[in-house]
Amino acid sequence: MIIKKFLGKTEEEAVANAKKELGNGIVIMNVKETKKKGLLAFFKPRMVEVTVALEDEPERMVKQPKREGIIAPGAVSAEKANEAENSKVEALEEKIDSLQSMLEQQLQKQEEQTEEKAVEEKKAEEESEKDDPMVKFMKLLYQTMLDNEVDEKYINQIMAEIEKMHKPGMPFDYALANTYQKMILKFGMPEEITPAEKGPKVVFFIGPTGVGKTTTIAKVASKFCVEEKKKVALLTADTYRIAAVDQLRVYANILDVPFKVIYTVEEVEESLKQFADYDYIIVDTAGHSHQNQEQKSNMCSFVHCVDGLAEKELYLVVSATTKYRDLLSIADAYKEMGDYKLVFTKLDETTALGNLLNLKLYTGASLSYVTCGQNVPNDIEVFNPQKTVKTLLGGKK
Repeated sequence: MIIKKFLGKTEEEAVANAKKELGNGIVIMNVKETKKKGLLAFFKPRMVEVTVALEDEPERMVKQPKREGIIAPGAVSAEKANEAENSKVEALEEKIDSLQSMLEQQLQKQEEQTEEKAVEEKKAEEESEKDDPMVKFMKLLYQTMLDNEVDEKYINQIMAEIEKMHKPGMPFDYALANTYQKMILKFGMPEEITPAEKGPKVVFFIGPTGVGKTTTIAKVASKFCVEEKKKVALLTADTYRIAAVDQLRVYANILDVPFKVIYTVEEVEESLKQFADYDYIIVDTAGHSHQNQEQKSNMCSFVHCVDGLAEKELYLVVSATTKYRDLLSIADAYKEMGDYKLVFTKLDETTALGNLLNLKLYTGASLSYVTCGQNVPNDIEVFNPQKTVKTLLGGKK
């Protein structure tokens, strides 16, 4: 007897495949769906597996010689011949039923053995992982970065890089040191505000409302004035919020630096002439919603009006407490204004610093400053990749 399995997208297709190869005399023994294996199994369609049986040498019915017009003495009547044929068919059906039952038992036994083997292999794998310090390290690292809200896409990239460098017997400390160095390289070196080669450097601070742009400007201006003895002028284009204008005017009075409210592009150009002998002209911009297209267009006009007239730098100020999805939307919206560097505020209001790495890798922009409080000028510092990576790897802030 021939027993064989055939696959198809449907049961009908699988049976058709069987008949095509073995003929119409097949007997269907079993039908089941099969699951694809592997990482992309979810995207693959399920298949139907049909098990069929076919007699190798089917019993041939013995035909009596037919003699026309003569009935031999003792010849079997047509009725008895039919009864004999039916008896043979019934015997064959009983045999097939018996084979089907036996085959089903064998198939069930094979499936049970396969499941048992899979369970044993998984158990053996788990046992071997218990004693492998590298596996423990990878699991701990993955969970630590996940807890720090690093995007899973970037975690998987880091895991893949660690796995490539891993060699049997590699010391745990060596793997940790390599991971530390790789993550520092992903952040890159911070980029601070630098003076222009000639004339004043115009520095625009952009970003959504409520992230702390004005306070950040006051901190930066204070360091330039007090610590570096630089000449600084403060401008504001944030005419939407009177409180923001008053706040920056107060800081300007404390620092004893010129302050000006600008409403038009022409006023920006006039300010460049007025403060031509200054080191820095720092511009505060309206903290509008990043989804307001009209306000974004106005802001672009202010930012680009100095092109060809003075050196400029653009700093996107965002809060470390903002949801990652919103950060991506903000980063995309302000990219229209030009290449910017990143300033993260409110680090003191979150325990997870994963967004610093997320936005750095998403935008490719350099990180510049971070702030961690409202005190001017103390609560600001240049971004420190070493300290941030230690935190992301489970160290204390």
